Amino acid sequence: MSAKEKKERAKEEEVGKTKKTLKTKAENMSFFDSEYQYISTKRTFGLCDDEPPPHKPAYLDETDGSKWIAVVVNDAQLEVRFVALDHCIKLFKPDGKTEDRCSDGLLEYDSTIIFVELTTATHKNWKSDKDEQLRITINHFEKTTESKRYDVKKAYMANSNFRIVRPGYQARMDKFLNDTGYDLRIENRIVL
Repeated sequence: MSAKEKKERAKEEEVGKTKKTLKTKAENMSFFDSEYQYISTKRTFGLCDDEPPPHKPAYLDETDGSKWIAVVVNDAQLEVRFVALDHCIKLFKPDGKTEDRCSDGLLEYDSTIIFVELTTATHKNWKSDKDEQLRITINHFEKTTESKRYDVKKAYMANSNFRIVRPGYQARMDKFLNDTGYDLRIENRIVL
C-alpha cells in the first residue's frame, strides 16, 4: 500500500469514527436536559415566546393570556410538562456542526409528546419555516432512545395571528404525517 493510499485510508477511518461518535451522541442525548421546564395541571394555560429578541427560551404561562401564542386546553387536568428547546439544547448536523434551527419546545404527558413551534409571523412563508424547524427537531429526537417511550406523537405550528385551521393546510399536514410519523396541526389551540 502506497503512502498516499495509507493517508486516504486513515482519513476514511477518522471520518468513520467521527460519524460513529456523532451517532452515539445523538442516541444518548436528552431532550429533557433543558433547565427551562415547566409543569402545569391547569385546565387552560398558554405557551409563550417573547419576541424580540428571539434569544430567550419559550415558556409556559398560566396567568397572562395576552402573551399566549398557543392556548393549551387540559380539561382532564393532566400533569403536563413543557420543555423549552430552542436556545436550550444543541442538535448536531452530520458534519458535527450545530444546527441553527430547533423547535421552540415540547409538551409531554403520559405516553404523548407534542413538538411545538410558536410564532406571530405574518409573512406568507411562515408555515414553511416552522415546518422545517419541526422536521429538524423531530428527526433528531427520533434518533434518541427517549423517542421509544411515546405512543402518541404530534406537532403543532401555533400562530397567534392565524387561530383557525384552514382547509388549505390539510395537504401539508398529510405530507408531514407521511414523512415524519407525527400528526401535524396548524392552529394555536392545543387540546390534550
